Amino acid sequence: MRKIKFLLYLVFFAFIGLSCSEGEDNDVVNLPSDLEVLVNKEANGLVKLTLNATNANFFLVNFGIPDSDWVRVNGNEVTNTYTDPGRYNISVQAHASDTEFITSFSIVTFTNAELGIEFPKNGFESPLEYAGYEMVWNDEFEGNTLSDDWVFEIGDGCPTLCGWGNNELQYYKRENTEVREGFLVIRATQENFGGKNYTSSRIKTQEKQSFKYGRIDIRAALPKGQGIWPALWMLGDNITELGWPACGEIDIMEMVGGSQDGRDNTVHGTVHWDSNGNWANFGGSTRLEQGIFNDKFHVFSIIWDDSKIVWLLDNVPYHEIDTTPQGLNEFRESFFFLFNIAVGGNWPGSPDGTTVFPQHMAVDYVRVFQKN
Repeated sequence: MRKIKFLLYLVFFAFIGLSCSEGEDNDVVNLPSDLEVLVNKEANGLVKLTLNATNANFFLVNFGIPDSDWVRVNGNEVTNTYTDPGRYNISVQAHASDTEFITSFSIVTFTNAELGIEFPKNGFESPLEYAGYEMVWNDEFEGNTLSDDWVFEIGDGCPTLCGWGNNELQYYKRENTEVREGFLVIRATQENFGGKNYTSSRIKTQEKQSFKYGRIDIRAALPKGQGIWPALWMLGDNITELGWPACGEIDIMEMVGGSQDGRDNTVHGTVHWDSNGNWANFGGSTRLEQGIFNDKFHVFSIIWDDSKIVWLLDNVPYHEIDTTPQGLNEFRESFFFLFNIAVGGNWPGSPDGTTVFPQHMAVDYVRVFQKN
């Protein structure tokens, strides 16, 4: 009897051991192997990763941008667009499960030229003095931050002026403006933020610096492409009391981008005002004989007094308005500056497959001269 009981115990413990062994085998996870990461640098900061690994169910990728999140990739390709020059450490994890993975590291480096943000080396320059005038204010954009003369407008204009009154597609962010290499740089890029598919920046001198009459010179290199809409312009100080267009608007320079003739090679100078309760405007334009406004720096100017406004490109007049009629009293008041790049909108239309992002506007200086 004792022998039978002993044999039964042996069978029981053998069965328990077998069961445990089978459970442990079922919990074994085979790690991925042979992880290969192919890094392809393409135009304007675009990087495409091609990922391959044996026994990988998914990948996690970190592109080495400070404070950025890991991106889960269920396929074999993922892209990222870098907007700042520098050296980036890319980390790739090939996962068999959430906790079982292997890792590979790669390095990618971008220069300003590779990002498409190397600014032109030449172009027109205006003088620091004009006979009969003195410089009363200027910003040469030295250092690495904006001066206190500028403030940011943030958002998409909602809820009071969604799309900024023009059905524009961008969300304005502070981060899309920087000062470097002696330039103010405004960047428009394609990214999802604030419910929009594009971001950019818009800065102004409202309640900081405003002017009535004088000569204004702004030296800038412009962005390009369908749906890109850079502007250097002014609004009346009394906009908070009267609203637009009764406050008046002076567009020193606008360009509606696009590859066809009359787009990237053409700039416009326009005024807007209130005419008996209706919006009125009057504008002119000028076209480069060769090239586009992205190729070189140009100086966009107005000469403004109590009777007229004259628009100039590289010191050559191309448009003028007589402001002596009573209905144009808006233009005998003080105005402040606004600089921005809009994306899309009623005038330029939306970006398309030909539009390359990011796009940049570089402003070398803004100078205001008034008569002695």
